[in-house]
Amino acid sequence: MKIGNIDLGERPLFLAPMEDVTDIGFRMLCKRFGASMVYTEFVSAEALVRDVKSTLRKLTISSEERPVGIQIYGRDIEAMVEAAKIVEQAGPDVIDLNFGCPVKKVAGKGAGAGMLQNIPKLLEITQKVVEAVSLPVTVKTRLGWNHEQLIITTLAEQLQACGIQALTIHGRTRSQMYTGEADWTLIGEVKRNPNIHIPIIGNGDIKTLDDADRAFDTYGVDAVMIGRATFGQPWIFSRKELTLDEKIDVLEEQLRINIERCDTQEMRANKKSAELCGILHTRRHLAASPVFKGIPNFRETRIKMLRAEKADELLAILDECRTMLRTNVK
Repeated sequence: MKIGNIDLGERPLFLAPMEDVTDIGFRMLCKRFGASMVYTEFVSAEALVRDVKSTLRKLTISSEERPVGIQIYGRDIEAMVEAAKIVEQAGPDVIDLNFGCPVKKVAGKGAGAGMLQNIPKLLEITQKVVEAVSLPVTVKTRLGWNHEQLIITTLAEQLQACGIQALTIHGRTRSQMYTGEADWTLIGEVKRNPNIHIPIIGNGDIKTLDDADRAFDTYGVDAVMIGRATFGQPWIFSRKELTLDEKIDVLEEQLRINIERCDTQEMRANKKSAELCGILHTRRHLAASPVFKGIPNFRETRIKMLRAEKADELLAILDECRTMLRTNVK
């Protein structure tokens, strides 16, 4: 499979762009364990244009994680075009347009999945971004706004005509948010459409590599994107089974990477703690990791993880978890 000139191999697995999840440390680990393409957290076009520093920091990428995509969202045509130009200067391999985020603060303002209620504008944004940059432009969207407006089969052809070089489809409508089950039948229908010649990437409810294999076999998609199931387990992309000790080692490494990445000149100038910053980037993954499911009454330990503000304290909690898991295995 290729996006533009980027060769992603056979049956590639992608890490979905997720706010407060896919920071650089996590992306690097997912890449190491087999993700063929990773994406940054999605970024607001308006914030990029306004030069908001916290948003600009999300554009930082590493050579170790390539190929990497940066995803932008917004509802203003000029802002999206200008943001795409800013993103291009950051040097990603792909610029992705988010027309699928269902959360109220995004879709409720007409951006993300909210664009599914204004298809002419969605297509105009896509066309103008494609014309404005030289990098491959891709799109991530949903089946439609609701089940009365399942427009993806027509929309896919329209987006292709705008010049995008791949399309990711999440198998839910905006009204579903993340409830119910993802419906892959329309994703398969788009892929089987003889008029579609760009890669189709399927997304939704992929929790294991077996799920991904079934998606490839059943629906014929070119790639599979994994989202929420990656929380706290970047090794999900690997065919090799890790031991419990190895998995906890990975989580500890994620903490160290995040602290190191947070140790920037800007933070030191503002007298902010790289240690706390790194912990905040890692907490969500630790709290969600399925590694700890074997620990009785894990709720109390989870609360301690979420309250820890020192690396030594958090590492000590992880060591406790390691001991408890070993005891349970025996």
